Amino acid sequence: MVYLALLLCFVASIIITPLVKKFAIKIGATDKPNYRKVHQKVMPRLGGLAIYISFLIGWVFLRPNDDLTNITIPLLIGGFIIIITGFFDDLFELSAKIKFMAQIVAAGVVVIGGVQVDYINLPFGGELHFGILAIPLTILWVVGITNAINLIDGLDGLAAGVSSIALITISGMAILKGDLFVMSMALILLGSTLGFLFYNFHPAKIFMGDTGALFLGYMIAVLSLMGFKNITMISLIVPVIILGVPISDTFFAIIRRIKHKKPLSAPDKSHLHHCLLEVGFSHRQTVLLIYAMAACCGLSAFIFSMATSWGAIFMGIILLLAVEVIVEKIGLIGKEYQPLLRFINAKNDQMKDR
Repeated sequence: MVYLALLLCFVASIIITPLVKKFAIKIGATDKPNYRKVHQKVMPRLGGLAIYISFLIGWVFLRPNDDLTNITIPLLIGGFIIIITGFFDDLFELSAKIKFMAQIVAAGVVVIGGVQVDYINLPFGGELHFGILAIPLTILWVVGITNAINLIDGLDGLAAGVSSIALITISGMAILKGDLFVMSMALILLGSTLGFLFYNFHPAKIFMGDTGALFLGYMIAVLSLMGFKNITMISLIVPVIILGVPISDTFFAIIRRIKHKKPLSAPDKSHLHHCLLEVGFSHRQTVLLIYAMAACCGLSAFIFSMATSWGAIFMGIILLLAVEVIVEKIGLIGKEYQPLLRFINAKNDQMKDR
């Protein structure tokens, strides 16, 4: 039944996306080229509306059972707030402050609905209770991931593909944990996203816009949190690994802006996909390379979740070192930032001198 719903969402998205494209052009919801953007012609956006409608069709068909959580209504209300925000942003380009406030409200809705990280079990014994910080930490996670997916939406098919890989991983982890609700919601969202990706992969015929990027980010943030709350610290890191690509891109964008004394909301052309394009990869190669990175993160999350505490710590260190090398190689913070590479080169020079 779940896989039938996935197929239904996929087909619905393929049928609805061209209709949304015509609607976007008719109302003027288009994306015009500028110095920061890669595309060279006016493109219809609002494609996220097709993902959202297809998702709702799948939800009505499947009606996933959430008797243990009662989170469906708050999740749908929060998602609707995000969709409305994205719709008006795609149409009128809302200010960052308005979008941020809407995201906080949407996150607050699911927090009130019961999605919170109240405590975690520490790796070597004991518990860490967050107390009153549980609410702001949960809201921070939801808003942060929502914006992380939005920030990587810079190339044809990039956000849709990375989100699809994250949803495959989340649904797989949910199957292992026996969480049928999270699995079902992730799979119907996956079907809707893959159907849209049929039109969005390079060369794209339509963009998802903030309507899609914010909605996907919001849903992924909540679903990933639902599957891993109130458990071990090691397991709580799993959703961070699953979303390693958008999280690391957002993290280093913040570092980059602090370093150059720019506002955190200031746009730039130094994100992961921009850096890979500058290194010499083509549009399609860059997207496929980031897909591969996201898939590696998904696979690592599975391995990480089954490792012992010491094994997970060791693997975490390896992942962090790998990320640092990639960041320095492509200049994600800046071309002059290469502390680890300089250290490695210095050690190699010392070995040669002996």
